This record gives sequence, C-alpha cells and structure tokens, in this order.
Amino acid sequence: MSGQPRTWGLDVSGEPNTRLSDLFGLAGWSKGELARLVNRRAAAMGHSQLATDTSRVRRWIDMGETPREPVPEVLEALFTERLGRVVTIEDLGLVRNGRTGRRRTSGPNDGPDNPDELPWAPERTAAVLTEFTGMDLMLNRRGMVGAGVALTAGTALSSAMHDWLHSDPALVSDAPRLDDPLQADPAGLGRYEAAPIGSQEIEALEHSVEVFRAWDAARGGGLQRKAVVGQLNEVGGMLAYRHPDLLQRRLWGVAANLAVLAGWMSHDVGLEPTAQKYFVIATHAAREGGDRPRAGEALSRAARQMVHLGRPDDALDLMELATSGSGEEMLPRTRAMLHTIEAWAQASMGRGQAMRRTLGEAEDLFVSGKDDVEPPSWTQMFDEADLHGMEALAFRTLADHEPAAAGVAQHHAKRALELRAAGRQRSQIFDYISLASACFIGDDPEQAARYARLALVSMGETSSHRTWDRLREMYRLTGQYAKHAKVEDLRAEIQLSLPKSPVRPRGATI
Repeated sequence: MSGQPRTWGLDVSGEPNTRLSDLFGLAGWSKGELARLVNRRAAAMGHSQLATDTSRVRRWIDMGETPREPVPEVLEALFTERLGRVVTIEDLGLVRNGRTGRRRTSGPNDGPDNPDELPWAPERTAAVLTEFTGMDLMLNRRGMVGAGVALTAGTALSSAMHDWLHSDPALVSDAPRLDDPLQADPAGLGRYEAAPIGSQEIEALEHSVEVFRAWDAARGGGLQRKAVVGQLNEVGGMLAYRHPDLLQRRLWGVAANLAVLAGWMSHDVGLEPTAQKYFVIATHAAREGGDRPRAGEALSRAARQMVHLGRPDDALDLMELATSGSGEEMLPRTRAMLHTIEAWAQASMGRGQAMRRTLGEAEDLFVSGKDDVEPPSWTQMFDEADLHGMEALAFRTLADHEPAAAGVAQHHAKRALELRAAGRQRSQIFDYISLASACFIGDDPEQAARYARLALVSMGETSSHRTWDRLREMYRLTGQYAKHAKVEDLRAEIQLSLPKSPVRPRGATI
C-alpha cells in the first residue's frame, strides 16, 4: 500500500557480504544503531519514508541483500564519517545503481584478492572518480583524517589489470553515445551540474595541473591536496558529458594528471590507501583516454609508494606491469624514470647486482632521449637532477646491505644538489637526507651532521610527511655517534623538531 513505509530492499545473493561485515565490525555499531542512523540520514536527505530496521541490516550483512538507493549512498557517508577514511559503495560490497549501475558478471579477476573488481568497466571510471573525490572532500570538511586499514597487494593489482592494460587503448566514456555529441547522462547530474566545455576550458584545466604540480614539488602535498581533489571532482562531473573525441581525450588526460597528483599528495601526507586508490583511478583515466604511457607512470607511483612502505616485492610486481603495459610509444626518458624506481626496489631487497644493471639501463635510456621530441608534461619533472637523486636513493638504500655503496650514494646526491632547479625544495631535502645518511654509513659524522642540518632547516617550509619519515630513518644512523659533539647536538635538534605521534612507514628506507 502507498501509505506503508518502504524498506528499500533489492536482490538477495544468499551469501554473506563479507566486505560490509568487516567494516561493520570496525565501526562498532550494533545492527539497531546502524538502522537508526540510516533512517535519520535518509530523512535528512528527503527520504522520510525509509524504514530500515535491525532485521533489514542483518539481511544486508548475513544474506548479501543489496538495498536500493539512497541506502548505499547513506551507508557510504556513515561509514566514511565513522572510520575517518574514504569508504566507497564498492568497499561496502554493494552494487552501484544509476549511471554506474550494472552488476558485473563474474570473471577471473573477481574475488577477495581483487576487492575493487578491477579493471573497472569503461562507463564506471568517471563515476568512481566523482564518488571517491566527493567522499574525500567530505572528510576534509569535517576535519577528519585517516589512513584506512590496508593496501591492496601489488600482485593482486597487477594480476587484475594485466590483460586490460596490455590491450589496445581506445577512447571510452562513461556517458552514452547519442545523436548529440554533448548529450549528458542524466543519472550523473545529481552529484554535479554537468555542462559541456570547450578547448579553452580544458586548456585552463591543463594549466591548473601545472600550477598544482609546481606547488607540490616546492611545498609538499599537505597544503594543496584538498584543492586538487576538488578540481578532480569537478572534472569527473564534466566527464558526464560526451564531448568530441579530441576534447574527451584531453579531459581524460586532465583527470589522469589530477588523480596522480591527488595520489602523490595523499602519499606525501601519509594517507596511503587513499593514495593507492587515486593511482588506480589515474591508471584507468589515462587508459580510457588512450594514453598507455601515462597509465604506466601512474602505476609506477603506486610502486614507489610500496618501496617507501617497506614492500619492495609488491613494488616490483607493479613495475613489471607499468613497464610492459606502457606500450612502445613510451619515450626513453620516461622508461629511464621507471627503471630508477625498479632499481630502488631491488636495492631495498639487497639485490646489488640487479640494481646496478637497472640503473645502467636508466642512464643509457636517459641520454638516448631525442631533444626534438616534446615530452609529455608529466615527465618534465624528471630531469638530470632527478636521475642522480634516484641513483643516490638507490645506492644509499643498498648501503644497508653493502656499506661500500655509501660512497657512490654520496657522489650522486652531491651531483643532484648541484643540478636542482629552483622550486624543487622537497627533492632537495631528500638529497640532503640521502647524503647525510650515506656519510653516517661511510663513517664521516661531521659531514653527515652538516647535511642533516641543511635538510632540517628546509623541512619546516614544507608539508611533506615523507621528509620526516626519511629523517627518522636517518636519525637511527646517528646512534653510534651519539657521543660526537656535533651529532649529539643534531640529535637534540631533531628530537625537538619531529612532529608528535608520527605514523611511521613500516620498513621504509631513505
């Protein structure tokens, strides 16, 4: 009857929803509490007729019943607020509706090792992008931060995305092709007032990426992360329209570049699962725009993140896919950049011979790049200074296994500092820390203390948590020189300067 309250149930799989069950356990609610919260939030959204109860929540969790809208969106918001990290409908194990809306048939990549059902169908990427950024912005508005609970393993990501990334790229859209090339998908308009845009607007968006990228290199990811996520959210809404192919490709390129930046900035401030999600979104956006090299570079960022977190084996899995899936059109200098990341992972595992071979290949590729070929904007940050900086990082990391490598690390770090362009303060700090660490390992505490102080002076001007992570690892090396006067003073300065209650990357190295 029309006067009856609606319970908004959909289909029932008969199998427990383990994703929802796990998050429900983390949240610490009772089923009755969650039912009341859902009704209250839905009423605030204008759905006063919703009447969820304890038995309905039990069916969602224990029988895999999928509720109708707006319940998935309500649950998404409630769990995000409760856990202090972005929780999406996919994280909850619920089927998307509306423009994102068809249940995927089971495939070889589905299952617990592929919780996001990667790769996403073409029509889903812009919707996932818009939803995830929207939830991330909500956390910012409420002053909530959280790093989540787990990262997806590199093996799981690479196996799920391998065949898809190796196939021929083709331009796709999450909006249908109709007679009007600027036709919008009406189901997508609830989150964003979509409107067609032209080349001038896309050019302005491309310029904004450069501004954000320069700011990140100078000051770190903390201060502008929210702005980048907001811009990416708007681009997701723009992708609800089907633009002419050339504009659509450029718009997907903007989405990929912003997603990489959002991921890198999130990684820079310690939001690791959030960062990984953005790297995956960037990979999809680049691939759907037909840019396989950009997709490969996005995956390489996820690999760098894994090395920083002490998971070099996962990094090597991702680098294999990033390199092989990038296609023949990847420029030599870009391949050189990917090789330096692979070398860092090898160094973390103590594979000195493999690391040296990989760095040699990186050097050869770097010098073989033709000056008459304009590199894409996203590779222009990787210059000769960055090449030496990554070599210094790799050799310094290897020095934990082979102390003699510290001397080579010092050489490359000094060369990187000589070549660093203005506006690259964060990279300069990393160079100083690599150099100081290599000097400590090389039994030169006086020089080590001098370079460490140079890093410490600059660190207060950035919002990069990674610089503090690296400094903590360098601090570990000062212990054997604690009685040395200059090192003793340095240790006291570092202790006073370190942020309180740090979240340390497990097994991270300098």
